[in-house]
Amino acid sequence: MRAIPKKNSKLVELILKHIKENLKEYIIVSIILLIGIILGVLFVNNMNEHQSQEVKKYLTDFTGSLKEGSTIDNGKLLKKSIGSNLLFTVFMWFVGSTVIGIPIVFGMIVFRGFCLGYTISSSIAIWGTGKGILFFVTSMLLQNLIFIPCMLALAVSGIKLYKSIMRDKRKENIKIEIFRHTIFSLFILGLLVGAAFIETYISSNLLMMYVSYL
Repeated sequence: MRAIPKKNSKLVELILKHIKENLKEYIIVSIILLIGIILGVLFVNNMNEHQSQEVKKYLTDFTGSLKEGSTIDNGKLLKKSIGSNLLFTVFMWFVGSTVIGIPIVFGMIVFRGFCLGYTISSSIAIWGTGKGILFFVTSMLLQNLIFIPCMLALAVSGIKLYKSIMRDKRKENIKIEIFRHTIFSLFILGLLVGAAFIETYISSNLLMMYVSYL
C-alpha cells in the first residue's frame, strides 16, 4: 500500500483542523444550504401546470438540441464558468469582509441551495427518478462536489472575520484578519477554477453521452 505523500497529508491535516476549529459555523451554513434545497424541491412540487410545462419545455428543448447534433462550445463554457466563479468568489469575499454582509452571505447560500433543489426536483419530475438523477449526476454533480464545499468555506471564513471584528476593535488585528480572509478566498478561487475545468471537459462530455439515452 502506497504511503500518502507528506505534502498531501499535511494539507489534509490543515483542512481537518480548520473544519474542527469552525465546526459550529460549518454546521450552521450546511443547515442553511439544506433549507435552500428543501425550498427548491417544495417550489417545484407546488408549481402550477403552466410553470411545469415551461420548465419541461426548457429542459427537453435543451437535451433535444444535443440529441440532434448540437455541440457544447467548450471555450465559451469554460470562459463563462470561470467568470461566474470569479464573480461569485469576489462577491463572497467582499460581503464577508463587511460587518453587515453576513446576512447576504446566508442569502446567497439559500439561493444556491434553492437552485440545486430546483434542478434535481425538476429533472426527476420530467424524466422520473432514475433518469432525472442521472441527468443531474452527469451534468452537475462533479463540479458541485467542489463548488458546494468551497461556497461553505467562503461563508465560514466571512463569519470568522465578522467575529474577529466584533471581538477585537484594534485596526492592526482587523487588517491581519482581512488579509487572512483574502488569502483564503484566493485559495478557494483556485479550487473553483478547477471546478470550471471539470464542468467544461468532464461533465459536458458525460452529459453529451447521456442525453442519447433520455
